[in-house]
Amino acid sequence: MIASVHDRPSPWRTPFARRTYAACAFLAAGALVSLVAHAPDQAGWLKVRLDLAGLLYLASCAVGGSNFFAAGMRAARTLKLDMNFLMSVAIVAAVLIGESFEAATLAALFSLAELLERYAVDRGRRSIARLLELAPESAARLSPDGGVESVPVHELRVGDRIRIRPGDRVPSDGRVISGTSGVNEATITGESLPRTKGPGDSVFAGTLSTDGALEVEVTADAEHSTLARIVQLVREAETRRAPVEEYVKRFARVYTPAVTVLAALVMLGPPLLLSGNGLEWFTRGLTLLVIACPCALVIATPVTVVSAITSAARHGVLIKGGIHLETLGRVRALAIDKTGTLTLGQLSVTDFRTDPGASRDTLLGQLHAVEQLSEHPLAAAIVTFARQAGGPPSGVVERFTAVPGRGVDAQVDGQWIKAGTEELVGHAVAARWGPATPGTIRTYVVAEGGASGMIELRDRARESAPTVVQHLHRLGIRPVVMLTGDAEPAAQAIGAATGVDEVRFRLSPEEKVAAVRELRRRHGAVAMVGDGVNDAPALAEATVGLAMGAAGSPAAIEAADIALLADDLTKVPYAVRLARRARATIRLNIGIALGLKTLLAVGALLGVVSLAMAVLIGDMGGSIAVTLNALRVAATSAPVDRHLSRRAAVSQSTPIQPA
Repeated sequence: MIASVHDRPSPWRTPFARRTYAACAFLAAGALVSLVAHAPDQAGWLKVRLDLAGLLYLASCAVGGSNFFAAGMRAARTLKLDMNFLMSVAIVAAVLIGESFEAATLAALFSLAELLERYAVDRGRRSIARLLELAPESAARLSPDGGVESVPVHELRVGDRIRIRPGDRVPSDGRVISGTSGVNEATITGESLPRTKGPGDSVFAGTLSTDGALEVEVTADAEHSTLARIVQLVREAETRRAPVEEYVKRFARVYTPAVTVLAALVMLGPPLLLSGNGLEWFTRGLTLLVIACPCALVIATPVTVVSAITSAARHGVLIKGGIHLETLGRVRALAIDKTGTLTLGQLSVTDFRTDPGASRDTLLGQLHAVEQLSEHPLAAAIVTFARQAGGPPSGVVERFTAVPGRGVDAQVDGQWIKAGTEELVGHAVAARWGPATPGTIRTYVVAEGGASGMIELRDRARESAPTVVQHLHRLGIRPVVMLTGDAEPAAQAIGAATGVDEVRFRLSPEEKVAAVRELRRRHGAVAMVGDGVNDAPALAEATVGLAMGAAGSPAAIEAADIALLADDLTKVPYAVRLARRARATIRLNIGIALGLKTLLAVGALLGVVSLAMAVLIGDMGGSIAVTLNALRVAATSAPVDRHLSRRAAVSQSTPIQPA
């Protein structure tokens, strides 16, 4: 079960936070007393300051240090030195040499920096978890006798029927039984323009019915709704580390003990070898130890990844982990499916002809019976055409075999019938009908006894497709290659309309996989955009697979590296830009962290950087800088995305007229 955001306290109200507040208060009080009494620290070996200001500083050290002393001791025992160990040693050493103010500053500000990091991560996670609260707590369930009862949403079961009035939020995933309404699906897809829903359409928990009443059959309980699944997958994604994060973790495991040894050499080397001031060099080594704390370096990547993943989810793009975010950011070539991806996928039959000696009604009836068993978009268009023509399914289908990328092979009332491509029915059958009409998709049917027919269908490119392809080109993604099982005329027509760089046609699913593999050999990281079901093998073969229109499809959401929940092509350049910005931000954050450390380390060796400056600038300052920089990733967007999303939604709701 997915817990509510209220089940976990805000990072500002945790015991860690309360100890941080107390440490900061003791530090401020001690500084005020020192200012009034004009009593500065008196550095010296074992000169623990015990006046009022000193006691306040010690209280700050004890309370703030308790946030990481235990972890520091465990690190020392296991010889896995980390930032908790470094800060623990620095605080204790600073107290023992009379630098009470610096020790308290270390304890308070390091705790504060850690608290800010926790807030930054929690902020992104809560913004996604709050989506669950958009689903109402109760639903109007219809009883068998026609009555209506209000029940808690968690009591809804698959098959229940519920009523949704104008202005109500949908309580659970379901299928519309009756009624028509505009539904705002921004919580799922990130697109705020309402989509018209009617009988047979799917609706999702948390979406808003705007202007009509709906009767809906529940298809998923509250814990397994699309909204709940998205929140759970985002939470899991945030725990999957990006490769660069693993590298930084490995670097920190070597870097921290190495710097600890260097600090020890600075403390001991000059006094022993050069007769330098022991206390002065000890302080410089201690300052170097504080500067070496890799806090900002360690958080540079995870805070950015969380910010990017949660922001993407709010825009209807579900990224399944930091590794996929990083991979998408380095993609330089893209393969894309045609039907339903570059095109609307709303096919309509424009021509149906049969042999002069064949019965049109008989062949169409048999075709209707066979194609209604297929899930292919071509089959759906043929079934719709057959229904509109008034012919019911003819005969009993006794055997049905789908031939991937080719069509169907079936047996109706003991007689075989094939419907599909030229490769399936034979070149002789296809040759009877001459060349296809430009811009159409042609499929053939042949029945036992030789009766045959030809069907032409037309699809059209999405209105947003040409601009999206141009935008991908501006991002440096070239080539954009269209992969389709359609014949050359229809494929080339869509390719020309959308501006893709290359068109590959008549491809079986296996040939699509081979095409993606070949693109990977030529260009390295390759993205594949498809519908997540028919294109599953090619999506899996790509370096990163993007399944479009995945909302309501558990298989697509689970299988894809990145799921574009809306049926909206403009989400592709948005996702690429977000990934690019996240990669750039991670590199910048690492540069900030290492640059600050280097400058401060040089200053510490020269004696111009104090302990307080080290923690204020190098630790807290660096942590705040990388955190704020990471949060800026969430602002990634572009006017072209919003503009095209609105146009895409309008074009998708407009019926396609037969050519």
